[in-house]
Amino acid sequence: MLRQEIIFENDFFIVLNKPSGMLSVPDRKQSEPSLKDILADKYGEIFTVHRLDKDTSGIIIFAKDAITHKTLSQLFEGREIEKYYVGLVHGSLINSAGSIDAPIMQHPANNGTMLIHQKGKPSLTDYTLLENFKFFSWVQFQIHTGRTHQIRIHSQYMGNSIVCDNLYGDGKPIFLSSLKKKFKLSKNADEERAILNRLALHAQQIKFNFNNETFSFEAPLPKDLKALLQQLRKNN
Repeated sequence: MLRQEIIFENDFFIVLNKPSGMLSVPDRKQSEPSLKDILADKYGEIFTVHRLDKDTSGIIIFAKDAITHKTLSQLFEGREIEKYYVGLVHGSLINSAGSIDAPIMQHPANNGTMLIHQKGKPSLTDYTLLENFKFFSWVQFQIHTGRTHQIRIHSQYMGNSIVCDNLYGDGKPIFLSSLKKKFKLSKNADEERAILNRLALHAQQIKFNFNNETFSFEAPLPKDLKALLQQLRKNN
């Protein structure tokens, strides 16, 4: 499984394109294997630098030793790492580019969700419209802070929740019949399958300096998001 996910590897760290639906690190219940577990089986000791939500696909970095882990973690904390995501949101953006500066804290109910609150931690997201469709917008996000669910809750706050977000949006899958006027179900299909039924968010690019060297990595879009964009362009 791992070989096709690896974007880059050296003696210090490994960069992967995480599939949607896979945990970055083990959850409390150890309910299913995480990417970190798979890496630990192969490399022995492995260190978590940052994480992605289970349903978010894209670029993630793990350190191979404690010193690298400390260095990369400090870069993340010091906002010295550039992180870019792409996502499909509901509706049209009021402005084609802008910043969302809204503090985020954990929900007091401790139900795994976050909320925007003045007592929260400072959180800053820049966004740029890449493509506009009839009912959706394809957007690039740059996050300057690394709060849990930051892009998801900032998008909701903006009034354009991420497509298929079951925590901060309607969570509904996207079907071709909702995009295509003359949609016909194929003869041998009992019911229509969703084009997308997972969070429409992908960690696309990361840039940083490490050991006096500049690194820039990009994770190609997964097939499901590519297919959805293709259909949106065709049926816009």
